[in-house]
Amino acid sequence: MDFAFLSVVELGRLLREKKTTAAELAAYFLDRLERIGPRFNAVVTVTRERALAEAAQADREIHQGIGRGPLHGVPYGVKDLIATKDYPTTWGAEPYRQQKLDADATVVERLGAAGAVLVAKLAMVELAGGMGYNQPNASFTGPGKTPWNPGYWSGGSSSGPGAAVAAGLVPFAIGSETSGSILTPAAYCGVTGLRPTYGLVSRHGAMALAWTMDKLGPLARSAEDCAIVLQAIVGRDPKDPSSVGRGFRPLPLTPSPSGRGGTKWRIGIPKGADKDIQPEVAANFRAALKVLGDRVDIVEDVELPDLPYGAVAGLIIAAEGASAFDDLLKDGRLSQLTAPEDRTGGYPALAVSAPDYLRALRVRRPMQRALDEFLKKFDALAVPTRNTVATPLDKSFRDGWPGVTGGANVIGPTNVVGVPGVSVPNGFGVQGLPTGLSFTARAFDEAKLVTLAQLYQDRTDWHTRRPPID
Repeated sequence: MDFAFLSVVELGRLLREKKTTAAELAAYFLDRLERIGPRFNAVVTVTRERALAEAAQADREIHQGIGRGPLHGVPYGVKDLIATKDYPTTWGAEPYRQQKLDADATVVERLGAAGAVLVAKLAMVELAGGMGYNQPNASFTGPGKTPWNPGYWSGGSSSGPGAAVAAGLVPFAIGSETSGSILTPAAYCGVTGLRPTYGLVSRHGAMALAWTMDKLGPLARSAEDCAIVLQAIVGRDPKDPSSVGRGFRPLPLTPSPSGRGGTKWRIGIPKGADKDIQPEVAANFRAALKVLGDRVDIVEDVELPDLPYGAVAGLIIAAEGASAFDDLLKDGRLSQLTAPEDRTGGYPALAVSAPDYLRALRVRRPMQRALDEFLKKFDALAVPTRNTVATPLDKSFRDGWPGVTGGANVIGPTNVVGVPGVSVPNGFGVQGLPTGLSFTARAFDEAKLVTLAQLYQDRTDWHTRRPPID
């Protein structure tokens, strides 16, 4: 059977109905990872021995009638900044290529408790982009390639998770986002990506870039799959003081999911969201809103509070990243990084003063309150996930798609205040490359986002499309 592009839901059903086994699924996806993964620079390490052992355990439990839930026996991969015992955790960077950590990250422990089977450590931009890379070739594994057209980037910094899910190498993957690193690969690779609220998912055992902004979340075939994964990984973790004791449960697709009365979602469209961007991206965005037309009330040209989101985010990431990679900056190993700009990119951050950093943290508090008050007016904001399709591999990001001067920057502001977002595929643009539609909501409103995304996916088939892989 061809399992490559089946959803988590479908694979789980096959396992429960005993139409396949966890061992068969593990062997199938391990083979694809080893054969196809190198084409897209998507894989760092195939965890074959661990996968086969976990699959055998899942099969024994399923045979005994022990059920661990919808992920039981389903293979997955993690971005290679997430620690896994007995396998390298390279952070995508040459100086850490042989690094082994002595325990699994909490997210891996929780997926293991749910019965999921780890099959791979997936590629990423070196140090999650912490040194300021400006082009796709910023990892010792090479530039991530979108399976839809391998002359173009799969997106960063979760380049491997995005490409691996899109190419049918894993049914789902765990990525990370500090400022766009789940939603961007989801859009560029034509998959679904969910960025949780800051603190909802423990980051213990994950590399820190900016510990007051980093989030871990799933990339998968559908919003329903992402919801299943999120349920397994949320919750308080004593090993991560920033984690919160909240669960997650999707909303039913009721006639009035917003709780505002009536039958429609109230959706805000930021001013200029589809102006002066790639025409195909803009057209797909408007077409997606029409698909939801009978279920949404659109409020056009809404304006986010005018606050220095970019300056605050940039200063926090610079200061916290310089602290996280202090050893590289001090001992000169920064020179071993792949991207030329990364070899010097961290040094300016050393000039950030403690008062400036603390001032940025203080400014973020009223920024969070202001954006929350703004988001209260809507069930969600909707924007094109990115203003263009994926960047050509041979171009810097500044030179990749000239002539795009507009759009609405939502990824930056929403990341700095820590609210959730989801990106779903909504069509194709130039060079046959995918485009994405994203929704953003208030903190801990993941259930609304998943429900809204699932409503869209119930009416479209973009998330079921397959790239042309031989």
